[in-house]
Amino acid sequence: MKIATYNVNGVNGRLPVLLRWLAEAQPDVVCLQELKAPQDKFPESAIRDLGYDAIWHGQKSWNGVALLSRVGEIHETRRGLPGDPDPAQSRYIEAAINGVLIAGLYLPNGNPRPGPKFEYKIAWFEALIDHAATLLATGAPVVLAGDFNVMPTEADVYKPERWHDDALFAPEIRAAFARLVAQGWTDALRTIHPDETIYTFWDYFRNAYGRNAGLRIDHLLLSPALAPRLADAQVDREVRGWDKTSDHAPTWITLADPKPRRGKR
Repeated sequence: MKIATYNVNGVNGRLPVLLRWLAEAQPDVVCLQELKAPQDKFPESAIRDLGYDAIWHGQKSWNGVALLSRVGEIHETRRGLPGDPDPAQSRYIEAAINGVLIAGLYLPNGNPRPGPKFEYKIAWFEALIDHAATLLATGAPVVLAGDFNVMPTEADVYKPERWHDDALFAPEIRAAFARLVAQGWTDALRTIHPDETIYTFWDYFRNAYGRNAGLRIDHLLLSPALAPRLADAQVDREVRGWDKTSDHAPTWITLADPKPRRGKR
């Protein structure tokens, strides 16, 4: 089972890029962020033509998240993060798909720091940590996937000394991510690439992609019930180099099939 997360940075404006990637990469489940489209403007028909079912949580001009599946029905379990201090922002959607609970999220950027946007980011992160603990308590196989807008360590950012005042690299935000993972989540990409320089985002400015001046801010976290099934985790870096593409690249994992339970003799 191949599960991907992709901040598409405008689902309608970059629809040709999204459709090309879906056709070439053929992920089974996709978490999309930054749809930047109201609920009635999601391109459901074009996505269904490629064999994907979809649910989405839209918002005019900003934010927006969606889940796509080509491996079975999408059983929505939650729309909106419990405890979100601003529930008008569309940042969280959750569903059971093919035996896995998928939580797709778009954590606030938080800049400028300090200020109200940064305080909102902290509050949203705290709500996510609380809800993630609830998900873990179920013992279910869960993936938290999306644009977390945080570089967890200095290894996840090009020239970290330039980012110490940024909300994506603030000590409070990195500490919140560490607390989240410490609940028992597995950082899939870093597990497969423990020492590699690997990024998921490159700014449009200053030839960041060409210089590989990137950030790792898109993450897939696996619950203990799911972590043993992790087979691979990669970034489709070349998609960032396509024409009229997002500033993020699709990031994905593959899960091995669950081992069948042995019956009692």
